[in-house]
Amino acid sequence: MTKRFNDARDWFFEKKFGFFIHWGLYAINAWHEQEQMRRGIPRSEYEKLIHQFNPKNFNPDHWLDLAEQTGMKYLCVTTKHHDGFCLWDTKQTDFNVMNSPYHKDILAMIAEACHRRDFPLCLYYSVVDWHHPNYPNCDHSHELPGPEPGDEPDLEKYLNFLKSQVKELCTDYGVIHGFWWDINQTGVKNPSINKMIRDLQPQAVINNRGFDEGDFGTPERDWNNTVETSLSFPKPTEACQSVGSESWGYRADESYFTSEFLIRAIDSVLAKGDNYLLNAGPKADGTFPDEAVKILKDIGAWIKTAWESIEGTEPCSNLVKNRNILLTRKDKEFYIHLNKVPVTDCIILKPMNQMPLRAILLNDGSKVNAAVEIMPNTHKEKKAQLYIDELPIEKFRDTVMIVKLKF
Repeated sequence: MTKRFNDARDWFFEKKFGFFIHWGLYAINAWHEQEQMRRGIPRSEYEKLIHQFNPKNFNPDHWLDLAEQTGMKYLCVTTKHHDGFCLWDTKQTDFNVMNSPYHKDILAMIAEACHRRDFPLCLYYSVVDWHHPNYPNCDHSHELPGPEPGDEPDLEKYLNFLKSQVKELCTDYGVIHGFWWDINQTGVKNPSINKMIRDLQPQAVINNRGFDEGDFGTPERDWNNTVETSLSFPKPTEACQSVGSESWGYRADESYFTSEFLIRAIDSVLAKGDNYLLNAGPKADGTFPDEAVKILKDIGAWIKTAWESIEGTEPCSNLVKNRNILLTRKDKEFYIHLNKVPVTDCIILKPMNQMPLRAILLNDGSKVNAAVEIMPNTHKEKKAQLYIDELPIEKFRDTVMIVKLKF
């Protein structure tokens, strides 16, 4: 059954494929978005990077152009990462883009472009904050070892700061389609914070990393094997991954994933009926590295042919016993996703035994061979089964082939 909230949040189930963008001061040194913590840089040194932040080539329309070329349908951007630097004109801290040489509200520019182009905008916000003096750093995961000179740890004061910032984000930038919390290490459960977001932005979906369970789960990279082993997800899910294996922000010497790996990862989630959020980190000047652009365009070429098998379909892999494929359907049309690297040119669809009217390979529109026969390996059952064979697996070895069956 298709998942739905049955309210304004249902846009989430239609768009499915989003562009995640990690951008901030960390792009300047081009090492990692958690550079301050991972390299043990004192805050007094790290915060000086604000005086170098001047992305003269930043153009939100270019970001959205790239998103659309990749087949992405919504955007999620980091408004404040763990380092505490804010990409908007917040009145709650001076550590924001307005006090950099750039001196422009980047979020306002992104929001204007998204609204003008009818492109849903979601906002990432880190609960952990390495810059705010009231955040109680206790050496938990993604926290600093402890307070730095001048800090006054006070969780209540910090949460008041956080709520004031969230209210700014949800009132000053027009329609917001999602709120993406990260790293709540405070131990606080407070549904009223998400309620405030929903009251201000009723169409916004909220993830599960904040102050209650939210609307959807967020399996990250390949750390959660349920993404690989499940045929579908019991609750709304948005898996996330970056084009680079080392970092989410821009890294000058990044080890990039192959386009094939990412296409298979994306298909493994979309074909199960849920969402995928793929990240790339812009350079300090506001443009994306050539390697990331090449990967995104490769994915876009595949998405263009595959989207028919994703949009408006439901996962139905349970209808076949073959676990080397995934299956989606739309009325009398079925789509076979060869999500795993094929080892033969034949797909057996046991126990399906009806001959389709047509069998088409979406990747290039060519007809493929389908037949219903008793196979040698299942001769004892004496039951005919549907199979597809003579697939051009060498031609499409570096991508996911999708076969459309029309009954």
